[in-house]
Amino acid sequence: MTSAMLLPLLVGYLLGSIPFGLLLARVGGKGDIRAIGSGNIGATNVLRTGSKWLAAATLLLDAAKGAAAVLLAQAFWPEGVQFAAAGAMIGHLYPVWLKFAGGKGSATLLGVLIPLLPVAAAVYALAWVGLLLTTRLASVASMVAAASAPLSAGVMDRDEYFPMLLGFALLVIWKHRANIQRLLAGTEPRVGKA
Repeated sequence: MTSAMLLPLLVGYLLGSIPFGLLLARVGGKGDIRAIGSGNIGATNVLRTGSKWLAAATLLLDAAKGAAAVLLAQAFWPEGVQFAAAGAMIGHLYPVWLKFAGGKGSATLLGVLIPLLPVAAAVYALAWVGLLLTTRLASVASMVAAASAPLSAGVMDRDEYFPMLLGFALLVIWKHRANIQRLLAGTEPRVGKA
């Protein structure tokens, strides 16, 4: 692996591995987010602390780190953009600082898409918000939005991104496997309800 690939991958991983949900919950006086709700470090679980502001900040910062990784690669390592994106996703999902137990990747994937494929990012955001408002199921909204990313790349004839985005979508769905079991059992909690 050349430095044009390794460096953006490493930078992306380091950015992606910043556990904003954990840090914000602690700074906000909510304790260890891993001991609340699902134990996940993402925005949906931060919302379970009762703080909409902390949850919104987590969502924005988790997206920002994905966007930052891609923007840095576009500026300094154009050949390594996909490696930076992959690093950010893997870093968020499997951060070394948390013994590789990270978030589910929904916000970080949105962040990756914003500078990479803005139209796909808009489709992603619309799918996520629309499903969240109609079903109140964050897991369903996240998985469908993630699945929209490779589909958007295909429709837009951006075939160079299709394999990567398909891989990201599968990772997001894999990280939601416990949610899928609860959905099948009819026990998945809805946002805004206990």
